[in-house]
Amino acid sequence: MNSVLEWSGPVIYTALGIAALYGVFCVVLLIRKIQQKRFSSETAAEQFLDDVRGRLEERDFEGVADMCDSPPYWSKATPQMILYALHHRDRGPNKLRQLLAEKFERDVLADLEYRHSWIGTIVKTAPMLGLLGTVSGMILAFAKIAVAQEGGTNPSELAENISLALFTTAMGLTVAIPLTLLGAMVQVRIGKLTDAVQEHVSIFMHDLEAALSD
Repeated sequence: MNSVLEWSGPVIYTALGIAALYGVFCVVLLIRKIQQKRFSSETAAEQFLDDVRGRLEERDFEGVADMCDSPPYWSKATPQMILYALHHRDRGPNKLRQLLAEKFERDVLADLEYRHSWIGTIVKTAPMLGLLGTVSGMILAFAKIAVAQEGGTNPSELAENISLALFTTAMGLTVAIPLTLLGAMVQVRIGKLTDAVQEHVSIFMHDLEAALSD
């Protein structure tokens, strides 16, 4: 049993290191994906919507579709929503809004929320791994105390074991706390992306209804 507990230390440290690296990887990946999905600035978004409005006023639906499917825009959420709306513009405004909401939820938010959920999992798991290391170390320390009367125990060695046991909890918190803050930052960015896309799609739908009613 003691040999298993002694091996648990390196295993737990390795698990914490992997968890920390994967958490940072998810944060970086999410930030990059959000940057790809949103416009670089509100001015750029307004310019794009103005170009779309001008083409809609001329009933140039193919031109709008080609613009949305061009390299500067094909990775962004709003142009892809507009492209989808143009392909289903015969569905009627209410049904079309519902379809757009479902597509945004399915194609954009689902992937972002999936990655974000892994950050939350790591935040919850890291302190538990640290606590497991502490419990394992304390069990070994108390086992040495139990046999102290038979062979004697070096107090400095015992203190070192307890220190290392507590260190795993500190490591778990060191992983969890920054990832909690980074996860909150990412969640705010996801919320801003959602608000921006909803606003842009609402403007487009107004322009599309005006173009179709002419």
